[in-house]
Amino acid sequence: MPYIKKDDRGVLDPFIEDLSRNMAAEPGQLNYVITKLLLKYLKACGLRYKSVNEIMGVLSCVTQEFYRRVVVPYENKKRDENGDVF
Repeated sequence: MPYIKKDDRGVLDPFIEDLSRNMAAEPGQLNYVITKLLLKYLKACGLRYKSVNEIMGVLSCVTQEFYRRVVVPYENKKRDENGDVF
């Protein structure tokens, strides 16, 4: 989960802010940044099942948490605005 301690966020957030200021709103750039971070993590941990499995787990959790916190509320809002299909 992305809910790390505030002190840890304080170390990471300036880098994320700087990076996001220099990115265009392009999915390819977002994919590139995420891929480069994963590759750096993999290099630091070494190519082995444990590190690959950790990366896959993180990506799965990010997907699920993003769906739960962003997509579901958006879809519920659109359902309420436009009417339910079912």
